[in-house]
Amino acid sequence: MTTRREFLRNAALASAGLAMGGISTKMNAASYNRVVGANKKVNLAHIGIGNRGWEIINDFDKTGLANVVALCDVDLSAEHTKKALAKYPNAKRFRDFREMFDKMGHEIEAVAIATPDFAHFPAVMMAMSEGKHVYVEKPLSRTFLESELIMKAARKYPEVVTQMGNQGHSEANYFQFKAWKEAGIIKDVTAIMAHMNNPRRWHGWDPDIRKFPAAEPVPATLDWDTWLMARDHHDFNKDFHYGQWRCWYDFGMGALGDWGAHIIDTAHEFLELGLPEEVTPLRLSGHNDYFFPMSSTIEFKFPQRGNMPPVVITWYDGVDNIPAVPDGYGVSEIDPNIPTVAGGKIQPAKLNPGKEIYSKELTFKGGSHGSTLSIIPGEKAKEMEKKLPEVPESPSNHFANFLLACRGKEKTRSPFEISAPLSQVFCLGVAAQRLNRKIVFDRETKRVTNDAFADAFLTGEPPRKGWEDFYKI
Repeated sequence: MTTRREFLRNAALASAGLAMGGISTKMNAASYNRVVGANKKVNLAHIGIGNRGWEIINDFDKTGLANVVALCDVDLSAEHTKKALAKYPNAKRFRDFREMFDKMGHEIEAVAIATPDFAHFPAVMMAMSEGKHVYVEKPLSRTFLESELIMKAARKYPEVVTQMGNQGHSEANYFQFKAWKEAGIIKDVTAIMAHMNNPRRWHGWDPDIRKFPAAEPVPATLDWDTWLMARDHHDFNKDFHYGQWRCWYDFGMGALGDWGAHIIDTAHEFLELGLPEEVTPLRLSGHNDYFFPMSSTIEFKFPQRGNMPPVVITWYDGVDNIPAVPDGYGVSEIDPNIPTVAGGKIQPAKLNPGKEIYSKELTFKGGSHGSTLSIIPGEKAKEMEKKLPEVPESPSNHFANFLLACRGKEKTRSPFEISAPLSQVFCLGVAAQRLNRKIVFDRETKRVTNDAFADAFLTGEPPRKGWEDFYKI
C-alpha cells in the first residue's frame, strides 16, 4: 500500500497541458478479478455519508454487489450521518479520507464520493493514485483544470474503473438516444433549449452583497478545516454548510452544475459536442460576485463536427426565466423516476426540468435524468412511429453498472473520459456566469482567447497550503 506520505513524496508537478506520470496502481480491475474472483462483493468505502451520501449508500446497498468496509465524513457525530453509521456498525470510521487510505487502503477496492462539488477533486485524485475504482457525484469538479487533471489521471490509470453519478446514463434516455441516433432519427441537430426553473436555495437572498456572511461558531461535531479541503480559508457560517455550499461560486456550481449533467448529458455524448467555442451570458438577473444569479440564460456555441452541423445550447434557470416552447409541445410532465432534490420531490412548474432538441427535420422534447424523448407535435410522432427502432433495456442501473465494472463484467457508461469534458462545459458556463462576460474558447489549446482573466479563471485560485500536492501526481 502507498501511504499518503509516499503519495506526496512521489508527486511531480502537473498542469492542464502537462502529461502526468508516476505512481503505480495497487489494485486494478484485472488484478482484482485474478486475486479475489469475479463473483465476490466489491469492498467499498463511502466518502461523504450524510444527505446525498446517505441516498447513494442505499442505492449501492440495493445492488447487493458491495461490502461496505469504511465510512468517512468530516461530521461523524452529526444528526445527518447517524443513519449510515447505524447501518454499517462494523465499517471502520474516519473523518479524513487521507487517514482512511493510510490505515486501510489495502482493504478498499472502490470508493463512492458524495461530498460538496469543490471537495470531489482531492479524494478522486488520491483514490485513483491508489488504484481504487471511483464513483463520484456530479459535477465531476469545480474548475476546468481539475476536470482536466482527472481526465489525464484516468488515461494514466486505464484499469481504474470510473463513473460520474449522472444516473440517466444508465436509464431509458441513454439507450433511446443512442438507438435513435444510430438509426438516423436524431440527426442534423442545430439547437437545444435546456431548462431548470425550479426554486433554488439562494433565491431568497439579497444579491446586493459586499462580503461573505459573518463567522459563526463551528459545530462541535464538525472538522471545518478538513471540510474546506483545498479551498482558501473561509470562516464557518451555516449558509456554507448542509447543501448551502451549492449557492456560492467558491464552493458549488449552481443550477447549471447541479442539473446540467441530468439534462444535456446524452446530447453531449452522442452528438459528440466536446467543448464549446463560445459561451455567452445572455441574462444574469441579480448578478453578484459571491453567489449565483436569481436567473441565468447562457448560450453555448459548438462548432461543426465532421458532417454534423454547429449546435447552440441555450440554458435557462430561474423561476422568472422560463423559455418559450415550440408549437405542439403539449404538457410538461414530471417523470416519477426523477430522484428527490435536497430531500424533497421536484415540484410541478410551468415548465419542468428538461430540454427541447431542434433538428433540421424533427423536434424532440425530453425531461431530466432517464426521461425519454418524444417527437413533437403529436401528428409528427404518429407519422414516425413505424420508423422508430427498438430500444434495448438497460442491463443495470448506474450503481450496479459501476460495481459490475469493478468486477470486470461491464464497462461504465459515464467514465471520466465521457463525464470530464461534460463537466468542463459547465465550468466554462459558470466562468461566464461569474465574470458576466462572453468567453471565446480554443478547443484545441483549451485556452480562453479573448480574456486573459477568464483564461486564468479556468485554473482557479491556488490550493490552500497543505493541499497543493493533490494537484500533482
